[in-house]
Amino acid sequence: MLNVNSFKKMKKANEKIVMITAYDYPSGKLVEMGKADMILVGDSLGMVVLGYENTLEVTIDDIIHHSKATRRGAKDTFIIGDMPFMSYHLSIEETKRNASRLIIEGKANAVKIEGGSDSRIAAIKAIVDCEIPVIAHLGLTPQSVNRFGGFKVQGKTQQRHQEILAEAMRVEAAGAFMLVLEGVPEGLAKEITESVKIPTIGIGAGRYTDGQVLVYHDLLGHSAYVARFVKTYADLDNTISHALAKFGEEVKTGEFPQPEHIYFPLEEKQNKG
Repeated sequence: MLNVNSFKKMKKANEKIVMITAYDYPSGKLVEMGKADMILVGDSLGMVVLGYENTLEVTIDDIIHHSKATRRGAKDTFIIGDMPFMSYHLSIEETKRNASRLIIEGKANAVKIEGGSDSRIAAIKAIVDCEIPVIAHLGLTPQSVNRFGGFKVQGKTQQRHQEILAEAMRVEAAGAFMLVLEGVPEGLAKEITESVKIPTIGIGAGRYTDGQVLVYHDLLGHSAYVARFVKTYADLDNTISHALAKFGEEVKTGEFPQPEHIYFPLEEKQNKG
């Protein structure tokens, strides 16, 4: 299994890092088979698995539940547990407790938190002080959807560009070992990547980050909404819906099940053979 030092070495060697989300045993197993470097059990599960409008309803118990399931499928892959909305906002003690639960109960190797404000910096420092690796997340932070007024690209103005750049420096200084950059102009992501020593992972952040992450369901064509930055590598929605419709049709017509799908007494089976 790769570790925090592995990813630092990959940045130095200009070796791209592959991160993919996963949320359960089968997706964890398949992502590991696909040789991803790391798995994010993201709060995006709220939208792509649980059917929520956004990520805000996801709880720490949800992430723990899905992280444990993912670990059962991906025993040898570095796993990050997402810290959901309000799990690191109220107090340092609660922040440390929730982060430790993701490691102990959720079987994750690290946690991820959004934002670069003073309170987020304090949270990163506190979690790192508990010997838990932290990934920071800047730019379009989905938990800020109400403050942003929607899922909007960040860093397009010079002022916001400088703010996010400064936040990147702050989260690195606070002890984050990696930084996710979401929904920012490519030039800003490139400047941040060149300015920090920790690896950067882009999602809708262009070509120059140290790695890329996509949501499992998005890249497989198994999602209701696909953002501009997503490339789909399969068409599972159509494949699955066709298979399910075919099954229903064969049940209706009696074509399924056939003898090869049926259990017979031994003598009857021999006679049919």
